[in-house]
Amino acid sequence: MADGGDTVAGAVVLGGQGSSVSSSSVYAICAGTARVRADSSARDRLAASSSSSPAGRISPAAAASDFQITFPPYFSVAETRAALTVLLNKLLISGCSGTRTDLVDRISDSLNSVPPPQGRLNVGNALTHEELYILEHSHATLYGICAVLDHLSTALSTTVDAVAALSCEAIEADVAVFNLIDSGDPFASKEEIGFASDMKVLLNGSKLVGKVECDAISCIPKVHATLRRVVKSVHSEVRVYLNSRVRIQKVGSTADGAAKAVVNVLWPLADVLLDIGRTSLCRAKMNLDSIGADALKSRLTGMFEKECVSMDDLENENKVLNNAKMGGDFEKFVHESYVLCGRVWKIVAWEAITAFVALEGSELIEKGKHEEINGVQADKKSEKKKKKVLLGRGTAVVVQLIKDRFQRNGETDSDSSILLEKLVQDLLLFLDTRGPEFDDFLNKVKDIVDSNESRRLPKLPKGTRDFMKEQMAIREKAFSIITEVFKKYGATALATPVFELRETLMGKYGEDSKLIYDLADQGGELCSLRYDLTVPFARCMAMNGLTSLKRYQIATVYRRDKPSKGRYREFYQCDFDIAGQNVRMGPDFEVIKILTELLDKLNIGDYEIKLNRRKLLDGMLEICGVPSEKFRTICSSIDKLDKQSFEHIRKEMVEKKGLTAEMVDRIGNFVKERGHPLELLSKLQQKGSRFLENEGSVHALNDLERLFKALKESKCTDKVVFDLSLARGLDYYTGVIFEAVFKGDTQVGSIGAGGRYDNLIGMFGTKQVPVVGVSLGIERVFAIMEQRQKDQGQRIIRATETQVLLGYLGDEDDLHTASGLVTELRDAELRADYMLHKKVMKHIDFARKNQIPWLVLVGARELSEGVVKLKDMENAKEEVVPRSAMVQELLNRLKVVRT
Repeated sequence: MADGGDTVAGAVVLGGQGSSVSSSSVYAICAGTARVRADSSARDRLAASSSSSPAGRISPAAAASDFQITFPPYFSVAETRAALTVLLNKLLISGCSGTRTDLVDRISDSLNSVPPPQGRLNVGNALTHEELYILEHSHATLYGICAVLDHLSTALSTTVDAVAALSCEAIEADVAVFNLIDSGDPFASKEEIGFASDMKVLLNGSKLVGKVECDAISCIPKVHATLRRVVKSVHSEVRVYLNSRVRIQKVGSTADGAAKAVVNVLWPLADVLLDIGRTSLCRAKMNLDSIGADALKSRLTGMFEKECVSMDDLENENKVLNNAKMGGDFEKFVHESYVLCGRVWKIVAWEAITAFVALEGSELIEKGKHEEINGVQADKKSEKKKKKVLLGRGTAVVVQLIKDRFQRNGETDSDSSILLEKLVQDLLLFLDTRGPEFDDFLNKVKDIVDSNESRRLPKLPKGTRDFMKEQMAIREKAFSIITEVFKKYGATALATPVFELRETLMGKYGEDSKLIYDLADQGGELCSLRYDLTVPFARCMAMNGLTSLKRYQIATVYRRDKPSKGRYREFYQCDFDIAGQNVRMGPDFEVIKILTELLDKLNIGDYEIKLNRRKLLDGMLEICGVPSEKFRTICSSIDKLDKQSFEHIRKEMVEKKGLTAEMVDRIGNFVKERGHPLELLSKLQQKGSRFLENEGSVHALNDLERLFKALKESKCTDKVVFDLSLARGLDYYTGVIFEAVFKGDTQVGSIGAGGRYDNLIGMFGTKQVPVVGVSLGIERVFAIMEQRQKDQGQRIIRATETQVLLGYLGDEDDLHTASGLVTELRDAELRADYMLHKKVMKHIDFARKNQIPWLVLVGARELSEGVVKLKDMENAKEEVVPRSAMVQELLNRLKVVRT
């Protein structure tokens, strides 16, 4: 048995000490492939306890006449046997002094009888209260069918993958949708990634796939991954259903909600089974269309339409399930779920039949005879060509299993129509879960998937990613824009090590210091990965005695953070800093202007830059009566206002940080202030303003006035918001602080931030050097750029900058000629690639796929004539030019100046 349950000589033993019954065991009994037996020790316990049971325990409700266990009239024999199996197990594991062995034996005998019981079972009279309670509260009919559904759907989740892989080859489908990898994205579907990996194993090496795009294939990852996820959920619940005891109540009973819980568990399964049936049916019809022999297609289509479940049948079943669920008819619902599962199995079996016939049926049925199909005799040449077509390594094994079975059964009838009927019946039996060979087939598919090396692909750590060629094209374009803006403002590049001494980083990030990645001791020094680029920059300035520098750095940083959408453990930062004595508020103005220019040129959409000043925050807290030693911790609370309500923050400041309610309410009145920089500044500078009573606040307001006027003259105040709730959490900020926030639909949080940190370099024991810096959250900007491109239906940026493809019409023996031609192009500073193939369309398809604007087509004939063909891929125009003019013609068309 697949997942538990003791078996002895073809019998499933129930009630054993420490053992558990499995769905596979229940299915084996209900399918008639295994007998049932009560564990001898469990019977002995019941016999010992029932002999001392007082007669007064007989239930009055069951003493007058024979008690019958009844089942709904629409239950099949299999459903009845499954229910009785669960009931027997509940009696054995829940039994106490009130359960007798004769009741257990009667149910065991009925399960092992031929014919098996159906409809009702007489279990005698004079039932004890305990026996009657278990019979009425075991939910055996619901749990029994749940066990069968668990077993069938688990087997289906493996079978349907193998069958879908056959269909992909039969219809020559584009299987790019299976190119999913585990990128470390915490929001990626692990089931989809696992499914895609299995499909790649099955189709590995296939020469048939890659041409036809269709919805019935592109939807497979979502639908099949959902089936896997739901099957796991059902399986975990059914294990509890089967092996939990019935708790005997001494007085009365009430509904325990178990029936409704079963429906809630099975409803997602029924829903995904419908999706599996619909998509499998679509692929089966496509398989029929792909059969090349018209006579064979016609015969199989007739059989399919007569015997396979239709789309109307599925939709009607959906209505019945909905009605049963809404009407609270729980037994009807689980029964119809079982019926639906059977119908879906039949559809999947027919998908396998149609796929197999499309791939191998004609050759197998004709058995080497040259039968005329549709008036055209198949010649040896076409047969030889067909044998060259390769299936995937996994699907080839599945196809061979089917062929071996069919041939092993000795089907040699000369009539091809009879052979087709026998092939269909043979495959239906092969995929019958009760058949003797089905388990071997299922295990073979699992072995293919589990043993293949490509199954053991390495995984990325959480919070990290690989960037493929299309993503890198977007990133490189963005980096070039950023670098040009930084250089435009006079910055020079700087690089610092990816790790620093731990003592360099600690104490610089406040509460965020816990996110620093520490490294194991490898050489007598305690080191940590850099948390940002700012502290390493300050360390570099201090160590080298620099007092003035305008620099930029684009590099990776590391956070021991919990990965979430838009948050990673390794990511790029783009920093710009101005260090040294300068015009008052001049550097502050410049870094904010740079941030607006970067975001405008990256074309991300609407954004705003929230701005505040640290001294203004300190003055505000002082005015509100907050002790100076609590300024930093209260600022960290205020900094959360963009994510949490003030009421939540208010509770934190009062209950956890020790402020009075009056202090917090005063803070609340201040932090709600936000608006246009000059307008809000004017309000805060008006006579009577509390800020004018605080010396530090007055200095801060004067500095902000100077800054806002400069920003106004540079035409970027429309992007800046003066916000008194902004309180950047990092400990090293001393002056202006700002944060850029994206205002579009993509929720990514902050996309850039910075401020003045005049004391950071001095923390390393050297002279204080004032610094203002900005850091662009480039990873979040990339997320916005990619989403905007998708929403606007923009053409994907080219992954390469290749200008010319040299397409040589030859084979590998012509490499020396092709290499000489492409070298000419590259020597002329053209970005050129080359390809060797005899077919012109292969070169054209490659150029189109890679968006290469120009194609040079040349072969032995063209060279003998002294010409080449230039093809303008965008305008689909082609012209013949002299071989000697090839390079110059391309330079002219591409407007390249030759140096």
